[in-house]
Amino acid sequence: MNKTTISALMLAVAVLATGCKKADNDPSTGPAQEVGAAIDNTAANAAQETREAGAAVGAATERAAENVEAGAERAAANVDAATDRAAANMKEAGAEVRQESREAAAEVKQGAANVTDKAGKGLERAGEKMQEASK
Repeated sequence: MNKTTISALMLAVAVLATGCKKADNDPSTGPAQEVGAAIDNTAANAAQETREAGAAVGAATERAAENVEAGAERAAANVDAATDRAAANMKEAGAEVRQESREAAAEVKQGAANVTDKAGKGLERAGEKMQEASK
């Protein structure tokens, strides 16, 4: 309750406590009518404050919904960007793996060629020694 509501209720109680005689200065209204008017005014003020509070809550809810939507859009954009970066990194890593595989295969091929050459030379020498021994 706000101060206006409390004051109006106190006035209504005071008027009721004094009785329901008509006021001498205004013969058209009595204390009961004054209390009724005070209660009506208090109710109207409370209704207006309730409408204003409801409107404020509605506006705050709309702002919160907009903020949530904007946050979701930013999060989606961040996820998309991260996905794009991850895909690019994976593509680059795949290219590096392919290149390293080619290099390793070339080294294996070269190593096999060296072994073959050495084995061939060893066989040639063995053959030469066999020919010399058979003479």
